[in-house]
Amino acid sequence: MSSDPTTSITVSLPGWVSSAVDFERSYESDVERMRLAVFIARENVRYETGGPFGAAIFEAETGRLVSVGVNRVVALNNSTLHAEMVAFMLAQAKLQSYTLGGPGQPAHELFTSCEPCAMCLGATPWSGVTRVVWAATREDAGRLAFDEGPVFQATYDYLTARGIRFAAGPLRDEARRILIEYDRQGGEIYNG
Repeated sequence: MSSDPTTSITVSLPGWVSSAVDFERSYESDVERMRLAVFIARENVRYETGGPFGAAIFEAETGRLVSVGVNRVVALNNSTLHAEMVAFMLAQAKLQSYTLGGPGQPAHELFTSCEPCAMCLGATPWSGVTRVVWAATREDAGRLAFDEGPVFQATYDYLTARGIRFAAGPLRDEARRILIEYDRQGGEIYNG
């Protein structure tokens, strides 16, 4: 029996993720955490399973990996399936909670290969993460004609006032190279 696309959707990661990502180890530093986000972005381009973006959610204190997400917009015909959104969805499903910041839960952090777009930033306070760290910038993505939407300093100010911390993190050059490789391969620039 197949699902009816008018009444249900399925969000899935590409098959390569389960063998490429070590969900059992702790990722101690910002560099290790970002290295994973950038790695899965690179693999998504290499396997041609989606756009050039990867994200991972960790427990802040322990470095335990909760979920990963890669861009699935074109592959699953869904404009909302950015890497960050997929990571949010899978983390909440794993923890069986609509928020990663609920009572008794540890603090969670999002590491993403590129600075989040307007949609992903908009979802951040509801996701429950307390910190967002990125590698490439929105300007880097914009050079390929990805439209990151209306994000302003006021956006960051508002979210910071809600207790979310933001940082440009390590590995920007590596993340930019993935964007360039995606473009060289003729990857689709959606929502541009």
